[in-house]
Amino acid sequence: MFFLDVTAWTVENIVIRIVAAFVLGALIGIDRGAKRRGGGARTDAAVCVGAAAVMIVGQYMEVMYPGASDMSRMASQVVSGVGFLGAGSILVTGHQVKGLTSAAGIWICACIGLAVGIGFLDGAVLVTVILLAGLHILPWVEEKVYQHSRYVILHIEAVEGGVTTELMRRFREDGCKVDMFEVDRSSSEMRSLEITTTIRIPTGRSKEEYIDSLMEIIGILSIDNM
Repeated sequence: MFFLDVTAWTVENIVIRIVAAFVLGALIGIDRGAKRRGGGARTDAAVCVGAAAVMIVGQYMEVMYPGASDMSRMASQVVSGVGFLGAGSILVTGHQVKGLTSAAGIWICACIGLAVGIGFLDGAVLVTVILLAGLHILPWVEEKVYQHSRYVILHIEAVEGGVTTELMRRFREDGCKVDMFEVDRSSSEMRSLEITTTIRIPTGRSKEEYIDSLMEIIGILSIDNM
């Protein structure tokens, strides 16, 4: 409790908690929806209000039947159970995973709802503000940092015939550090390969020029910088 005390069991406080949970969840959902990402205002608001309702019911049980309930257990069930809902927003397409931030947002909405439901409105508002600010600031910071990163993830399409051996030889000769190298052989008649690799390009080499130079290897069809 910092500024606003809504922990007492009164009609006004219960209304404030439910409305606050709806507003905070909707704000997070609107932010995600504006970026055309998963979740959305309705989902996040519903999760936040639902989590708040669990804590309100827990407090009601404690008031009406002292010692007959354990609010911490009810909260833990919400935190673990909402993970299944968040998992539904995660999509794996090819070699990319999308929806992790949306899934985390749904989980955080549940945590915010729990805080609001128990009356810790100040903490819930603070978490919401920091989350929304972070979601807008971090992409800018990441872009600045990644510009100077020497690591790249490459998705390479090639035909069989010694391409993997030639790639590894090329990486060793050029002084590249290979962190991951996965080969997926297609079952099609073309006997094609899909290679996903994470490498660190030596200092002094342009990432774009180095990736273009790999296209000179016979058998490579395309290279995508992921």
